[in-house]
Amino acid sequence: MINDNFLNDQGRGIWEELNWIPSNEQLKQLISLQNLLREWNKKINLTRLTESNDFWISQILDSLWPIRKALQNPSQRLNIIDVGTGCGLPGLAIAIALPNASITLVDSIYKKTYAVKEMATTLGLLARVNVRTERIELTGQDLKFRGRHDLATARAVAAGPVLAEYLIPLLKPKGKAILYKGQWTNTNQEELIHALSPLKAKIEMIETFELPEARGIRNIIQLTTAGKCPNKYPRAVGIAIKKPL
Repeated sequence: MINDNFLNDQGRGIWEELNWIPSNEQLKQLISLQNLLREWNKKINLTRLTESNDFWISQILDSLWPIRKALQNPSQRLNIIDVGTGCGLPGLAIAIALPNASITLVDSIYKKTYAVKEMATTLGLLARVNVRTERIELTGQDLKFRGRHDLATARAVAAGPVLAEYLIPLLKPKGKAILYKGQWTNTNQEELIHALSPLKAKIEMIETFELPEARGIRNIIQLTTAGKCPNKYPRAVGIAIKKPL
């Protein structure tokens, strides 16, 4: 058994922030994920946030806070996709926290997806975690993925209109998309609203929280479908970045 003090001390109350406590098995998986990120970082540059509360607050709390309501109902069989997964977060953390969810992790950089797939294998998650090396514009036009997800997440560094064009086509009717953003201005919001109109989507909610230990402000922009996304979205590779909606 893991010492109960770990639950109390590690992350300085992140479980209270989430109103959720991981099971002993989930905690072991999260600790294993931290160790795996450390080891893989020696081979490729995945993330600098691997030590102490860099990991527990800036990675785990940051990944799970936007889905904290889903943590209260872990039996849900959700179909989730994480776009631009990079080092595997938030996707792997969500997979650990929601043991009945099926999750697809997408990134276009093979060395990252290779590492993430190896980590998922070691964590015992590969039965319900699919790691895909592909540009998201192609995934979004693939009928195996388009319109099939309850939740789509993007912690990637890209403008709101770009991320919306990537995520909305992946959603089921009434599915949710979550954009993890730091700075968020009125201009950012106006640009996003403009982009959502042709995608047949809308902003459902915006939440702001401050990470503990003065680790910055996080804005969570939750989107939902308002109709059937036109088949032309997402547009061809690179167009969303070059010519945002």
